[in-house]
Amino acid sequence: MTAGRLLILGGTAEAAALARGALARFGDKLQVTTSLAGRTERPAPLPGQIRTGGFGGPAGLATYLTEYAVGRVIDATHPFATRISAEARLACAAANVPRLMLLRPPWQRHTLDRWIEVDDMRAAAAVVPRIGQRAWLTVGASEITCFSAAAGVRFLVRLVDPPRWPLPLHSYEVVVGRGPFALVEERNLIERHAIDVLVCKASGGAATEAKLIAAREFDIPVIMVRRPPIQPGEAVETVEAALDWLAGSAFLELKMV
Repeated sequence: MTAGRLLILGGTAEAAALARGALARFGDKLQVTTSLAGRTERPAPLPGQIRTGGFGGPAGLATYLTEYAVGRVIDATHPFATRISAEARLACAAANVPRLMLLRPPWQRHTLDRWIEVDDMRAAAAVVPRIGQRAWLTVGASEITCFSAAAGVRFLVRLVDPPRWPLPLHSYEVVVGRGPFALVEERNLIERHAIDVLVCKASGGAATEAKLIAAREFDIPVIMVRRPPIQPGEAVETVEAALDWLAGSAFLELKMV
């Protein structure tokens, strides 16, 4: 007998919770593989199997789904991981594999929040020098180059991994940390570094929401990069709903071979 095969496109707390929940709920009826992009040097431990690195575009992912007899795909990637989500949609259509998106609920704007919403990272970089002089940058390592021309700004850059090379910024300091972050930590960072503007993506989720609460408490403006449009397809917002979707799938039934 063989178990159904689930591929989770991961790299998020939701994807990790999904892998744990799927194995706890379905046991040996389900073989779980989580795919990671490989951008984080020391990813947190995950249950089930782990695959690291790209697939080679939609065609490569479709080939992987076929070769490994993957029965279901759940895209639980970061809301800004537009490339892999688009590739997953095309690959699942080509391989005829059902796909679900696990979408992280967006943050809700409080009446006291001072959000300045922009469409992309370059727009955020253009706004920063006009808003503050000590900016807290929480946008991920791959986006930092966009801020290289922002003169007159001292950046506090929070990264998951220590940078291997100097950052392309005029003036900066790096702090390393992995969420979830406590509110007291975020307050201390703002006070210690005299932060007067926060720059972040509209990522949503509880793991990094404390920085928004702290910014609100200190009456600090937040330059918020809006989420990109989501891919078409079936979607849920909770791990439990994703598990229910799997529970309704015939592929979970043990098959004779």
